[in-house]
Amino acid sequence: MDRPIEKKKGFLLRKYGLWAAGGCLLVALVLWLLLADHAATLRVSSDELTIGAVEYGEFKDYVRTSGQVLPIQVVQIAPEEGGIVREKVVEEGAMVRKGDVIVRLSNSGLDLQILNAEAELAEKQNLLRNTQVAMQQDRLNNQTELAQLEMDTRRCRRAYEQDRQLYSQGLLSREDYLRSEENYRLSEKKLSLIGNRLKQDSVYRTVQMDQMEDNLQNMRQNVVMVRQRKDKLEVRSAIDGELGLLDVELGQSISPGQKIGQLNDLSDYKVQAEIDEHYIDRIRQGLSASFSRNGRLFHLTVRKVYPEVRQGKFRTDFVFSGDRPEHIRTGQTYYLDLELGQPAQAVMIPRGTFFQATAGQWIFVLDKSGHKAYRRTLRIGRQNPQFYEVLEGLEPGERVVTSGYEAFKDNEVLLID
Repeated sequence: MDRPIEKKKGFLLRKYGLWAAGGCLLVALVLWLLLADHAATLRVSSDELTIGAVEYGEFKDYVRTSGQVLPIQVVQIAPEEGGIVREKVVEEGAMVRKGDVIVRLSNSGLDLQILNAEAELAEKQNLLRNTQVAMQQDRLNNQTELAQLEMDTRRCRRAYEQDRQLYSQGLLSREDYLRSEENYRLSEKKLSLIGNRLKQDSVYRTVQMDQMEDNLQNMRQNVVMVRQRKDKLEVRSAIDGELGLLDVELGQSISPGQKIGQLNDLSDYKVQAEIDEHYIDRIRQGLSASFSRNGRLFHLTVRKVYPEVRQGKFRTDFVFSGDRPEHIRTGQTYYLDLELGQPAQAVMIPRGTFFQATAGQWIFVLDKSGHKAYRRTLRIGRQNPQFYEVLEGLEPGERVVTSGYEAFKDNEVLLID
C-alpha cells in the first residue's frame, strides 16, 4: 500500500528566502541611491551657530562710523624769513589774537642786506643829484652858446644887408660882398644846427633823468621791501584762535617756509571720520548725518570728501547744521550715522561674520525642522550696521546661519544637533 509523501516544513523558506532577502537589499540599495542626499555634510552644535531670521521691512540706507572733533580750520605757522629763534613770546595752548607776536627771530645776514641796500640807495641818490647839477650846467652853457649864435647871426645879417646895398651902388667890391653873404649864411647854418642839437640834448636828458628816477624809485622800493623782510622776523598769528602746536627751541635755526606750529580756529568745529572705501562712490557733499549725545540728537552735513584712499579708508569732513554739544572739545570721538539714501521696503537678514567668508554670494539656510542647513546662492545689495539687503535667493520667514563659516570649509549641508 502506497504512503503519501509529506513535504518537509521550511523547505520552501530555506529554498527561496535567500533570494527574497537579496531582492529586498537590492531594492533598498536602489532607493537609497535615488533618494539619499550625497552632498558633503558636517555635524555642528547649535551652540556654535548664530541663527537669524529673514525679514521683510523698512531698510534704512546708512553707514555708522566714528569721527573725531577738530577745529573748523587749522592754520600752519611757517615764517617767511629764516633766522635764529631769539624769543618764544607765546606758549602752546594759549589763546592769541590776529597779529600777536608768537616767535621772534634774528638774522644778521638780513641786517647786512638792509645796510647794503641803504648804502646803494644813498649812492644812487648822490649820483642822481650830481647828474642833475651837470645837466643843469650843460643846459645853461647851451643856452649861452645859443644866445651868442643868435647875436652873431643878427650882426652878420646886418652886415650882409649893408654890403648888399653898397655893392648894388658900386661902392663895394664883389669879393667883400660875397664874403659878407657867406658869413651870414654860415651863421644861420650854425644857429640851425645848435637849435637841433639842443632839442636832441633836451630829449636825451629827459629820458636819462626819467630812467635814473625809475632806477632810484626801484631802489627805494627795494629798501622798503628789505625792511619789511626784517619785520617778518617777528612771526605773528594769522587768525584769532588757539596756539595748538609750537615746535621751536631758543637758538634753533629756522628755514624760510619751515613748519613750526599750528593755530586752531575755535570759532567752530568739524568732525572728521574715516570711512570704508566700499562707500566712496556713494558719499558726496551735502549728505546728512547725526549722532546722539546725552539724550539729544545732533545733525551734521558732509562738507568735504577726500579722494585719497589709505589702508582701505578715506577721510570725510562733517560740519554741524544745528546745535553743538555742550563742552565740545578737540579730540572727542562721536559715532555718526551717515544717511546714504531714503528708507525703502526690502528683504533683510541680520549682519554677521559669514559675509567675510562668502562675500555675500551664498549662505546656509535652515530647513523647517531646524536640524539641517543647506548652502544656497543669494545676491546681496546695500548694507547698514544692522542688516544686509537681499535682492535674490531668500524669502521672508526663512532662517539662516549668520555666524562665521571658516570651520565649514566646502561642506554643503550642516547637521545641527
